[in-house]
Amino acid sequence: MPSSNNGRVSREQQGHVVLIGLDRVAKRNAFDIDLLNALSLAYGDFERNASARVAVVYAHGEHFTGGLDLVSAGPELANGWTLPEGGYDPWGVFAGPRVTKPVIVAAQGYCFTIGIELMLACDINLCASNTRFAQMEVQRGIFPFGGATLRLPQRAGWGNAMRWLLTGDEFDAHEAYRMGLVQEVMASEDLLPRAVQLATRIAEQAPLGVYTTLASARQALLEGETAAANNLPALTRQLMASEDAQEGLNAMLERRPGAFKGR
Repeated sequence: MPSSNNGRVSREQQGHVVLIGLDRVAKRNAFDIDLLNALSLAYGDFERNASARVAVVYAHGEHFTGGLDLVSAGPELANGWTLPEGGYDPWGVFAGPRVTKPVIVAAQGYCFTIGIELMLACDINLCASNTRFAQMEVQRGIFPFGGATLRLPQRAGWGNAMRWLLTGDEFDAHEAYRMGLVQEVMASEDLLPRAVQLATRIAEQAPLGVYTTLASARQALLEGETAAANNLPALTRQLMASEDAQEGLNAMLERRPGAFKGR
């Protein structure tokens, strides 16, 4: 299991799953510019790694993130954050490319501001039962500029989103589950194993099918149902001509799991 740590974000690969760990524990994993850049670079490496099919983003220490380190990162973000060369945008709002593969977030402890927005930009979210959430920017004289105003109303509904965005109040894991921000809530010790288990299950499926499913759903969300529907025939022809589609058919006829290669 190859692994590395650049001092801000740890990286480990288990099979086709990449684990990306926030590692600024002394500051409760609050995002300064170095952590923002390190996470962006980790996303870029994940996207370019042909053997990596799913990523799990988690945090070292007791807390997922205390939010944005306003003293360090605030001024640069206000002037427009420039992603490092080779980096991908984990939030999908900072004028950089987004990964085309699934990302799962596993959060615990504090998950404030930009941490919630990171979850909103990802595909599946899990959290520990002790997780505490808050989108508290309005209490600091600013507003959520990492995607919460765009995505929380879609995910949770207008009234639910405004209840928390306009007050900055804290909410718990069960409220996050009720609103659809997270898909599963569990004990802290089960969190990362469950995230890896779910990522492994996704990674066992045909990669091209998974990526195309994600792309089609994103297109429907961003461009509307008609645009996504118009693109379905071309996507279908492309996938039906792939080696993985033939392997899927053979596996079904032979009553065995598919051995997919992503081509």
